[in-house]
Amino acid sequence: MKQVDYIIVGCGLAGMAFADILERKGHTFTIIDKQTDAASRVAAGLINPVILKRYTMPWQGEMQFDLANTFFNDLASRLQVEAVKQLQVYKLFSSVEDQNNWFEASDKPILSRFLNSQLKSDVAPQVEAKLHCGEVRETLKIDIPKLLDAYRAYLETIGAYAQENFEYEALQMLGEHQVQYKDILAKKVIFAEGYGIHKNPFFNKLPLVGNKGEYIDIHAPGLKLTQAVKASFFIIPLGADLYKVGATFNWKDKDSIPTKEARKELIEKLKKVLKCEFEVVAQHAAVRPTTGDRRPLLGVHPQYKQLVLLNGLGTRGTMMAPYLAQQLYAHLELGEALDEELSIMRFPKKF
Repeated sequence: MKQVDYIIVGCGLAGMAFADILERKGHTFTIIDKQTDAASRVAAGLINPVILKRYTMPWQGEMQFDLANTFFNDLASRLQVEAVKQLQVYKLFSSVEDQNNWFEASDKPILSRFLNSQLKSDVAPQVEAKLHCGEVRETLKIDIPKLLDAYRAYLETIGAYAQENFEYEALQMLGEHQVQYKDILAKKVIFAEGYGIHKNPFFNKLPLVGNKGEYIDIHAPGLKLTQAVKASFFIIPLGADLYKVGATFNWKDKDSIPTKEARKELIEKLKKVLKCEFEVVAQHAAVRPTTGDRRPLLGVHPQYKQLVLLNGLGTRGTMMAPYLAQQLYAHLELGEALDEELSIMRFPKKF
């Protein structure tokens, strides 16, 4: 019988961030992960600290950004993988009013660190930017698949990773402070399985509605874009004249199957912004773990104290994951209260 402090179900951004804290704090753990349909692997991986639709800072945004910056750079360095780089983001203005809103926002103390009040005119010539662009400073691009693959390989070397489906019926509660899963004894199980929560009998009544997002990859030799561009969608350079474009938002479908409708939508948007030819070379889809109130889902099951949820990261999961993992660790190991906006117990009737 193997004995660990924690079992973590899921090795996307959330599971990886929590496992990293456990290791740095000297706890033992094992990760069980099926490695399919993970929203983390489809995500753009762009850490942009400002909501560019309304020019506002997300909840705890600056703290989340700084923590994510440190976390991803440190982890990539320890794994010896090049998966983090700074990448400028240029905002294309949709109107003069939009441009004026940028100027107003860039004067606010909470946003002035990230929004450059001096407009930029050096975006690629093949991008339609009649009103110039606003520059978002300090943004990062994380190669999430590369980082997750490197982390999984590391976990395998220390015997802390199993690639398999988690079987909920194999879970046995042994008092309030221990749980057994097959041949593993643990103090707690952390469920960080994203939209897979809908199959979890302990937490599947929580309002994680899911939001399907789709991206396309394009080949555009004439574009020569070195920044990420944000209009009503993102264009993110990947190298070798390849660009990731997206994403769509679909609240109805709950699968990871790419659709013709999303492909058409993104192509039509691209044609309004680009003045060069491009070819679609790939398409990706996944369901983001999104809640109705756009807040994460963290906390201990009120009946089964060994079972814990780390979920609901939504559209800004890359930036939020290290912060949420830290908050959950402090709650479990240091007895600190969870913020009510994060806690699963804001939905007491769901248990």
